[in-house]
Amino acid sequence: MTISIGDRLPDATLSRLGQNGPESVELAGLASGRRIAIFAVPGAYTPTCTNAHLPSFIRSIDEFKSRGIAEVICISVNDPFVLRAWGDDTGATDAGVTMLGDPEGKFTNAIGMDFSVAAAGLINRSRRYAMVVDDGVVQVLNIEDSPGECSISGAEELLKAID
Repeated sequence: MTISIGDRLPDATLSRLGQNGPESVELAGLASGRRIAIFAVPGAYTPTCTNAHLPSFIRSIDEFKSRGIAEVICISVNDPFVLRAWGDDTGATDAGVTMLGDPEGKFTNAIGMDFSVAAAGLINRSRRYAMVVDDGVVQVLNIEDSPGECSISGAEELLKAID
């Protein structure tokens, strides 16, 4: 079942590349008592993700923070090494976007956002979406119909939904 507004995020362990290599990150810990924005992409370095989705959040991170969003998190079904390189190459890391990997797709599957398009080489990836989560509960959820689109899941559209 796909996650919906009003649902609590499931317990999930994601990964990032720390100073001493890969490290686990508990999503519940990041969300507890905080208002965060999470957006997911089908894959690092893919065209729409690199040219539209991630840049929209880089451009808008200060606006999110001014509206009470404690952290902006990008999740992709990629390993933490790829996400670190992508974050560095795009300027997302320097801008303050937290880049988290879901290498086995466990979180993505748990919230019902998994998909595959074998012809495009996208196997067991995440649908493109953006959400605002307040203390672990989904308040806003914008899901794209197609992985190649970035209209309602972009930062500007998510900002319109934040009071």
